[in-house]
Amino acid sequence: MQPGFWDDNQAAQAVLKEVSLHKKWVEAADRLSAELADAAELVDLVEDGSPEAEELASSVDSVSREIARLEFTAQLSGPDDHRDAIVTIHPGAGGTESQDWADMLFRMYNRWAERRNFTVDLMDLQPGEEAGLKSATLEIKGDYAFGFLKAESGVHRLVRISPFDANARRHTSFVSVHIFPVVEDNIEIEIKDEDLRIDTYRASGAGGQHVNKTSSAIRITHLPTNIVVTCQSERSQHKNRDSAMLVLKSRLYQLRREEEAKKMEKFEKAKKKIEWGSQIRSYVFHPYNMVKDHRTSCETSNVQAVMDGDLDPFIQAYLSDPELRSQFV
Repeated sequence: MQPGFWDDNQAAQAVLKEVSLHKKWVEAADRLSAELADAAELVDLVEDGSPEAEELASSVDSVSREIARLEFTAQLSGPDDHRDAIVTIHPGAGGTESQDWADMLFRMYNRWAERRNFTVDLMDLQPGEEAGLKSATLEIKGDYAFGFLKAESGVHRLVRISPFDANARRHTSFVSVHIFPVVEDNIEIEIKDEDLRIDTYRASGAGGQHVNKTSSAIRITHLPTNIVVTCQSERSQHKNRDSAMLVLKSRLYQLRREEEAKKMEKFEKAKKKIEWGSQIRSYVFHPYNMVKDHRTSCETSNVQAVMDGDLDPFIQAYLSDPELRSQFV
């Protein structure tokens, strides 16, 4: 390391994180190369139908799946793809019905993160009055979390027989999902104190007496852009303020990236995709079962698997389309 490397600890940590990402690729490539070499040596030594041959075939299949996974991840080459992700979920018009749909998507993204052994930190959750939620903000931590999730930004449409309708009628609900890269402290995003309005209020939902007595929840409004972020997950007002500022910084960073992309005429199509009412994906529970992504035409009839977090087929279809992928470069 160069002299003075640790003088700026935040910059040093960013470098070490990047080194760690590259190291994982090298280690994976070395491991798979060694496994393939071992398999090649055994091919002529085992007899067809023997237990050893079956074990060898299983090993080769495992290596093939791992190579496919790495090829999938290799498509994440954007400047922010390696970052953690902030996920915000907001129901549209429709009251309890849309709020319940927002809660279902909240569960879906949590399950997706669990499948990948990613960490989920709940930053803010505003429960619905009767059911579901009014808004939620999650931080999902893991290698390439933003790269995988960035294609989830947009409007998600649900069609089902409403459990809240006494006449059992079919309802259509909309929820907007936005994904932002978590911005590290070494990235310069200027936020002036005079541009902020900071309000405190009592947190809602579970929390016992503390929630009722302490105004620990934070709402920050960035006046120039009218971006509003809230956080109430911590008991400490100071911690909630830090978390809210992290979300604000990430959103301002994403806004800057989008403005740069618009100048290059690469973001216009993506902008149309995420306008309210222009859904990116439909989830149909009635009169048939289907989840369809309208950008890639990827679809499945296994609705339950998708709601349990099986999103990779949709993510892979998106990332495999160079034109769609370039909108987020």
